[in-house]
Amino acid sequence: MQLKVVETHLNDIKIIEPEAFEDDRGFFTEIYRADQFAELDLPEPFIQDNHSGSVKNVIRGIHFQYEPPMGKLMRVTVGEAFLVAVDLRKDSPTYGQWYGDVFDAKTRRIIWAPAGFGRGFCSLSDWAELQYKCTGIYNYGGEGNVLWNDSAIGIKWPVSDPELSQRDICAPTLEEWRKRAESNHPTFTLAGK
Repeated sequence: MQLKVVETHLNDIKIIEPEAFEDDRGFFTEIYRADQFAELDLPEPFIQDNHSGSVKNVIRGIHFQYEPPMGKLMRVTVGEAFLVAVDLRKDSPTYGQWYGDVFDAKTRRIIWAPAGFGRGFCSLSDWAELQYKCTGIYNYGGEGNVLWNDSAIGIKWPVSDPELSQRDICAPTLEEWRKRAESNHPTFTLAGK
């Protein structure tokens, strides 16, 4: 089975389209194969799997982890969701820019966002589930988030009145988070690839 990789306008954000065998019984596909990922210059080994479920109009994000740096390979396994990646790498030519698109269980497309990107999503179906493979172990003390509707980023979310966690409602803007991080850790840098 082959994996097709589609480049995006943001450096290092890739969309992976796995081949599937389908018949009247259902389908079979390979989502991750280390040998093919290496041939396609896709991410290093994954060390944690996460699974999330959300009702319609929930926005989660924009979240990231900087210690240890964490990349995520995300896919929708039930329903439909709008997945987003924001470039938070301070020295990147696409710093503060975002990529977003609708992903669903039927097409099985996957998005790769390396360390240095914030990730988020909005559930579009009555119920949506996302699964994602991570390149770092979760560390509460090494995570951050930025405001889901920061006007400096300008994400065009497909909902007008989302359900949000208190954490996401109170998140700092990208500029506020950057200033706070650099004042608390003068050598701070959000790791890239």
